[in-house]
Amino acid sequence: MHQTNLDGVDLNLLPPLAALLRHRNVTRAAAESGLSQPAMSRALARLRALLDDPLLVRGRSGLVLTPRAVALQPQLEAMLGGIREMLTTAPFDPAEARRTIRIAGSDSQTVGLIPAVMARLAAEAPGIDLVLLPYGNDIQARIESGAVDLAFAVASAPLPPGAMSAPLADDRVVLVMRRGHPAADHEWTLADYGCWDHAGVALLGDGQSDLDAILAAAGVRRRLALVTPHFTAALAAVAATDLVTTISENFARRFAGAFDLVLKPPPFDADRLQLTVVWSHIRDADPVLAWFRGLLAEVAAGGGT
Repeated sequence: MHQTNLDGVDLNLLPPLAALLRHRNVTRAAAESGLSQPAMSRALARLRALLDDPLLVRGRSGLVLTPRAVALQPQLEAMLGGIREMLTTAPFDPAEARRTIRIAGSDSQTVGLIPAVMARLAAEAPGIDLVLLPYGNDIQARIESGAVDLAFAVASAPLPPGAMSAPLADDRVVLVMRRGHPAADHEWTLADYGCWDHAGVALLGDGQSDLDAILAAAGVRRRLALVTPHFTAALAAVAATDLVTTISENFARRFAGAFDLVLKPPPFDADRLQLTVVWSHIRDADPVLAWFRGLLAEVAAGGGT
């Protein structure tokens, strides 16, 4: 069987061919295809040469299909229908979605957001499951590869090439200590940071932060007696000791009552913390992830942080 090299075939001829076989009329086929009648006539001539068959011949009551055209018609309609289906984006229905979404984050973000997110998923997208993952030094590679779909971050963190982000909620840092702490009743200065042991949170590094740079500029050095990757652990330790910590106000307020904590403004001009969600541009058009990012934003706007 002779096979035609597709590299030399104008595939734009296929829709006009389907119209010609369907209508068996050059004028009506031209109107359906958006071509002039002369252009359709030229297309028919090219098709006849390409297929080595007249395709349409004149009969008693008009044009009729040749046997080759009769055989081609169902194949052509099926092929064009498949192409249209392939190129058509079906409306996304979260209720029908079946997917596992993997999110990297810390407890400071997930504790506030995820309970409300799970309630929304149960009601709107019961087939979507979440897997919460820790950060790691390979987080950029995991996002690029798809091993991680989304990651929580702060807006001040530099984005790697190809990463995209959207804001979720505003926050700031506060100084936290237990109620009854010897230094709870006075207004703190930077010098006080050098007088008390601290609990620090380290998601990737050693617990050092922008705060240490501020203290160093003032000639103050603090002791990190505890470094943990968990914000909850830092608050629990502060609640049971004379340790202090400087962390997210939204998170600290959530546990202030349970841990009997005192929250104080820090003695320095703290930059605003903006919680963001980060993803790879490779999956920017993924309808499931796009819908889920919108859900995250709605939950955060509703106070779920």
